Amino acid sequence: MTSQDTSHAGVTRALLAGIAANLLVALSKATAFIFTGSSAMLAEAIHSVADSSNQGLLALGMKRAAKPPSATHPFGYAKEAYFWSFMVSILVFTLGGAFALYEGVHKLLAPTEITNPAWNYGALAFGIVVESFALKVAYREFKEIRAHHPGPLLRALSDTKDPTIPTILFEDAAAVTGLLVALMGVALTHATGNAMFDAMASMIIGSLLVMVAWFLAKESHSLLVGEAATPEAQEAIRSIVREEETVVSLLELLTLQRGPRSIIVALELEFMDALKTPQIERAVVRLEENIRKAVPEATHLFIEAGSFRARQKQQS
Repeated sequence: MTSQDTSHAGVTRALLAGIAANLLVALSKATAFIFTGSSAMLAEAIHSVADSSNQGLLALGMKRAAKPPSATHPFGYAKEAYFWSFMVSILVFTLGGAFALYEGVHKLLAPTEITNPAWNYGALAFGIVVESFALKVAYREFKEIRAHHPGPLLRALSDTKDPTIPTILFEDAAAVTGLLVALMGVALTHATGNAMFDAMASMIIGSLLVMVAWFLAKESHSLLVGEAATPEAQEAIRSIVREEETVVSLLELLTLQRGPRSIIVALELEFMDALKTPQIERAVVRLEENIRKAVPEATHLFIEAGSFRARQKQQS
């Protein structure tokens, strides 16, 4: 199992938990906003609706990425997962971050009194419990990635080739943080009678979501443009080539991450001069079998016989 692997069932569990949690919390926040007029609660309600829609898009991306290759897409549709993750980052920015910032500035310029604060406290407490559960489910699935990337958290999130779980994790973490910020804003506004705290809470939530959107967009963009496979996968391929007795040298290794579980691998190898064509063919079959065992994501393998001397002439 390579570092980008998380089980399909595990990702589905995290998605369903996130969608259910966000819908329940959005309903409670919207109810609280109606009875209190809190801008932080409105920002949080929109945030939860956006998160639920986003996770629905991630599920759509997973489904479309699983479509088999076709005549027009011979390498399959694996990059659908990256496209929809990028779309999610845009929606987090617009529906979540930008709206929360706007609402906060609006309330800062035209403050309104919060009424019936008990509704806010109830909705926020309910949201913290439900979103914490969803975050726990997402983090449990993310542990598979952490097992292969024990370093800094952001590095592990950046290195994974499957953006689905990191996106869910970021959204759920932002949701819990946003709820805590909203709770502080509502409590301070209630205690002081100053609506500035409620407006500032909305602006902090918006800034948080903008930062999350930027990180997700950056990572999804890099995967869409085309990244190499993980260093672990490349080293596994090199190791198998070194173990093949018929290979004199590895002239070139090119990899392209097509999707969370799809890698294109192109190898140029120099075989022993004394080998006949049937022997080279058997060596190629062995290499393909061994590479696919070590790196199951290597869905497309291209092995070319080359010559070191010929490459030197081309480069001179």
